[in-house]
Amino acid sequence: MAKTAAFGVMHVCTAFGVSYALSGSVTVAGAVTLVEPLVNMVAHYFFDRAWERHFAHAPAPGEAAPQP
Repeated sequence: MAKTAAFGVMHVCTAFGVSYALSGSVTVAGAVTLVEPLVNMVAHYFFDRAWERHFAHAPAPGEAAPQP
């Protein structure tokens, strides 16, 4: 758990640093640092749904495809 928390802190610091370097604004960097993970969570939810829908009928590796 400690490694996961440390990675989370590193990710937030990296996002802030990159955003600040690109914008030169603490306000913009802070907003990007807070908004990006929220948008990413929503995008990931829809990505997972699309992934499951696409591969729901795909055969597992080594299995024969179903015949019509």
